[in-house]
Amino acid sequence: MYILIGGVGMMGSDLARTLLQMGHTVAVVDTDTAACQYAREKIGVMAFEGSAVNTTVLLEAGIRKADAVIATLGEDALNLAMVTLSKYYGVTQIVVRMSDRDFTQPYKLAGATHIISTTELAINRIVNAIEYPQVDAMMHFEQGQIEVLKLSLPENCSVVGRKVAEIAQDEKFPMGTLIIGYQVNHHEPLSIPNGNTILEGGSTILAVTKPEFVRQLINFMGLRN
Repeated sequence: MYILIGGVGMMGSDLARTLLQMGHTVAVVDTDTAACQYAREKIGVMAFEGSAVNTTVLLEAGIRKADAVIATLGEDALNLAMVTLSKYYGVTQIVVRMSDRDFTQPYKLAGATHIISTTELAINRIVNAIEYPQVDAMMHFEQGQIEVLKLSLPENCSVVGRKVAEIAQDEKFPMGTLIIGYQVNHHEPLSIPNGNTILEGGSTILAVTKPEFVRQLINFMGLRN
């Protein structure tokens, strides 16, 4: 994919590096001469010096052929302008970083396909770390209606040595919860378990559940703070 990133600050730089490593063709646009030089020499992507909301610069950067645009400029107003121009030039996948929640609807109206609220992400991560210290990671889907949890299983965990099917049939296991991923150790790839998969100590699982069942799941597994 040809991906155009507006803004090559900390987030833009990390995105460019990651996407390049994944095999994408990446170009960045920024008004900062030093940032563009860094992107070219240290990251290895194409860099266009100028405003990411200037049509001449965007056309030079190849916005007409871009498969995706990512707006990570310092201000929501600038990001909104970039989203609008990207939509105008026919970009089908437009991702924007949002700082102020008041821009949610304007971004949608302008044509953003994905709106990433950095503030909400940070707040959720902090709250989860305080509320559920036993959880390695937690992701919210469908406005928080579904939770995906990453959980490490110590040797004394109550589900160690049991089959996934047996666990699912336990009356104390939260209703509707599913174990969808299993990793024996950090050196092994994540796999999709079946009913006969036996959970081992030191392994990691991914589980899907409702928000109201997170605490019940943690207690069922016997995880401690």
